[in-house]
Order: sequence, then structure tokens, then C-alpha cells
Amino acid sequence: MYTFTSNFANIVLKIFGRSVALHKDKLPKDTGYVVACSHIGWVDVVALGTAMLPNQIHFMAKKELFAKPNAGKFLTSINAFPVDRENPGPSSIKTPVKLLKEKKIVGIFPSGTRTSEDVPLKRGAATIANLAKVPIVPAAFSGPTDVKGLLKGKKIRVIFGDPISLQKEDGTRKDVAELTQEMTAAMASLQKQLDEFGQKQ
Repeated sequence: MYTFTSNFANIVLKIFGRSVALHKDKLPKDTGYVVACSHIGWVDVVALGTAMLPNQIHFMAKKELFAKPNAGKFLTSINAFPVDRENPGPSSIKTPVKLLKEKKIVGIFPSGTRTSEDVPLKRGAATIANLAKVPIVPAAFSGPTDVKGLLKGKKIRVIFGDPISLQKEDGTRKDVAELTQEMTAAMASLQKQLDEFGQKQ
């Protein structure tokens, strides 16, 4: 289902949004990793998934989306797994860490649609990467936030940054606060690059 859905979505985004993935060559090839992308609506979730094809992403999604059986079944089929954002428990970390150790990719959107989610999700991304001992790939999105914007032909751009290593130059490990700060700065820089890229189009 993931392959079918993502390839179909890729065609739609290329036709209506003329989607482009920038610096895809920076994605690690021999390890699992966390990809942390800016988030302004549902389109960026789909855009990130298609930008990373043929790689598959496992998405963290709020548990409320799984409330209805059919919706939950579909989300599970496209590699999404539920997380209780209000009361995160051990499973919120256990599932993504297990996936990462299996050399899979976990997608997290730390710039949540609600401002209050921003910092906890960024720290969560750093915590998960730290526990799984994998890098974080910062990413940013620009484009429409909904179907209306997509049908108007607003261009879609996804940009990837250099993987953020857990190691410092002196060989010691970065803590969660350091990783969070580095990721925040990298995502802001990528967003600025996208804004400048858009102005030149």
C-alpha cells in the first residue's frame, strides 16, 4: 500500500505542485536515521514521503487519527504509527527506536501545527535519535498547505540538509539539548534557503 500510495501521490504533486527535492544526495545510505521536517499542513507530510522515494518513511502520527478502524488500518498500511502527544509514554520512544535500529527511516515533524508542540517534538526527535544512535537529517518544506493551494499550482519544494551526527569533534557524545539546538538552527537555515530559492523562480 505504501508503494502504491506514495507513487500515486508523487505523480499528483509533480503535476499540480511541480514538486522538486533538493540535496537528496545528502541522505544516508547505510544506516537508519530520523528525518525532521518543517510542518505547516498535511501536504508537507506527503511531499516528504514522495521526495524520499524509493526510500520508505515510518511516520509518527497523533493517536486521534487512528480512532476510526478504517482510518487506523489505512494509516498503519502506509507506515504510520500512533503517538499520544498529550501523555507520551514509553511506547512513544520504543517504537521509533526499534525501527531505527532496524535501519529504517523515521519521519518527525517538530514544527507542529500548534506552537505548543514545537519544542517537545524537537526534543523528542533528538531523544529518539540519541537512543537509537543514528543521525538526524534536517529538512524543510515550502508549498501549499491544503488541496486548494495545491490545485492553484503553488510550487512544492523539499530540501535536505547535512546529517547531524551524535558525535562532537572531540569524539564525545552530544546531549539532547545540543542536538535539539543544532537541529533547530539547521531547519531554520534550510527554510531560509527555500525562501531565497523561491524568490529566484
